[in-house]
Amino acid sequence: MIKQRKIELLAPARNLECGIEAINHGADAVYIGAPRFGARAAAGNSPEDIAALVAHAHLYNARIYVAVNTILKEEELDDTEKMIWDLYRAGVDALIIQDMGITRLNLPPIPLHASTQMDNRTPAKVRFLSEAGFRQVVLARELSLQEIHGIHESCPDVPLEVFVHGALCVSYSGQCYVSQACFGRSANRGECAQFCRLPFNLTDADGKTIVRDKHLLSLKDLNRSEVLEELLDAGATSLKIEGRLKDVSYVKNVTAAYRRKLDAIFARRKEYARASSGTCHYTFRPQLDKSFSRGFTHYFLRGRTNEISSFDTPKSLGEEMGTMKEQRDKYLTVAGLKSFNNGDGVCYLDEQGHLQGFRINRVDGNKLYPAGEISRIRPRTLLYRNFDQEFEKLLAHKSSERKIGVTLLLADTSFGFALTATDEDDNSVTISFPYEKELARTPQIDSLRARLAKLGNTPFEMLECRVETSDWFIPASVLTDWRRQVIERLIVVRRINYRRELAVWRDTAHQSEASTTSLTYLGNVMNTRAASFYNDHGVTSVAPAYEKQPVPDAVLMFCKHCLRYSMGWCPTYGKGRSPYREPYYLSATDGKRFRLEFDCKNCQMKVYAD
Repeated sequence: MIKQRKIELLAPARNLECGIEAINHGADAVYIGAPRFGARAAAGNSPEDIAALVAHAHLYNARIYVAVNTILKEEELDDTEKMIWDLYRAGVDALIIQDMGITRLNLPPIPLHASTQMDNRTPAKVRFLSEAGFRQVVLARELSLQEIHGIHESCPDVPLEVFVHGALCVSYSGQCYVSQACFGRSANRGECAQFCRLPFNLTDADGKTIVRDKHLLSLKDLNRSEVLEELLDAGATSLKIEGRLKDVSYVKNVTAAYRRKLDAIFARRKEYARASSGTCHYTFRPQLDKSFSRGFTHYFLRGRTNEISSFDTPKSLGEEMGTMKEQRDKYLTVAGLKSFNNGDGVCYLDEQGHLQGFRINRVDGNKLYPAGEISRIRPRTLLYRNFDQEFEKLLAHKSSERKIGVTLLLADTSFGFALTATDEDDNSVTISFPYEKELARTPQIDSLRARLAKLGNTPFEMLECRVETSDWFIPASVLTDWRRQVIERLIVVRRINYRRELAVWRDTAHQSEASTTSLTYLGNVMNTRAASFYNDHGVTSVAPAYEKQPVPDAVLMFCKHCLRYSMGWCPTYGKGRSPYREPYYLSATDGKRFRLEFDCKNCQMKVYAD
């Protein structure tokens, strides 16, 4: 017997609609923002909406995680405690947190997951979090396959959550303070100002301009859809899609794409299995390049690569369609393998490297008629489609049904009939119906079977329908009512039998110790209860968070992405020698300047305010 490891596809939801569609399109779990204190301040949700999402998810044995992953002020802790109890009563399966002060609240028996905002990138950190009581750990995005495997080998019983798709932060999560320093908007408080998506000039110590007006800190988006099997083999248990600010069409398309890829792996690799129930039936073919992206990267999964940054634009280019061949007054001709549709959005990079775009009014063969006037486009310019009208039409309607397999059995009893429904998870319901039996004039078995199989707008689809009776006559209306009663009862039984994991937070002060005796501002300790947690785990010196007490000359960003490497001047990897004198500086359009420091020992680029 092969021991199976349950694999979780974890999808994002900005609201109830997105969460329901994530479940319908194949998610095993959904993470959604709490009413307050989530790392996406613009994506909060009411307890009522979260409860409705929980009810829908649990029907399919899928789970709901709520993000409460900001650092908290002292005066916010009591409100946080009340909110957590509301979320527990709503049926939430786990909380994703950053602030250790939460562990010192009066908590319900709800599991806690360690947010990637905790900067989880070493076996020692993951082991500490596990011993402290966290049930799942969200790893840093920058880790390679070897590093993920090393953590799994060191902590084999800890479920590891790994990002597989979506937007990337250029700084290690939880270790970025530039938004707070420049705009008073803390990334650790859910208010990131997207500093890394701004254009910069890069200059050297002598004031020479190396690069002008480029998005030097803007990374491509993550796409690990082709290496999922390697991630599973490395030890990942939960595969996470980023996107709690994305729209519902993104959630539908991306969730469905990863569901199909994972199911194909499970069909071959019996040691892996999906973590929820039901089969999805799609009315469209998922295509990742149809949804918002800045281009795709594996992001250090196999070590360093130049294919992680998109210096030209932080906006979505979409799918490459072809090149501009000729431009006339009212239309332009295109050379390419893919065809456009009326209403499509087209974009391109002009001669200055700036993103431009237009909407197509009409397509005639390889001729595109823009809606309105457009600028002159240089011949052989690459054209991209960043809005596919026909694809979006498909997603605007019902695009997936998730069905749970069920077997029905109709059998005789001494006083009538019994109808049994058994689902794919072995939940079973039998209802006996007193009914006066009357022999039919014609054979009834096939007819009874066909009527019972009409499950219609229910969460179920027929796996098998057995009729073990004589040829009795049962009116269609009676049989329909019996089927309805049994299916409704089976839904109730599924909800009753759903087993939410409970976890009482335990005081582990004497069971585990932090790997350091002092914490700097990088520990993000905003309140006294978080400080108490660390004190009880052997940390004798705890500095306040940067948001509470700014640190002069602090490192504002810690980046695995390195501009010296990208420019081809990395001494560690044997690249060329730089013709420019260090230190280098990034200059923003508002006049702010930032000094770069290259920490080759730790393979990092650090960003300081100048």
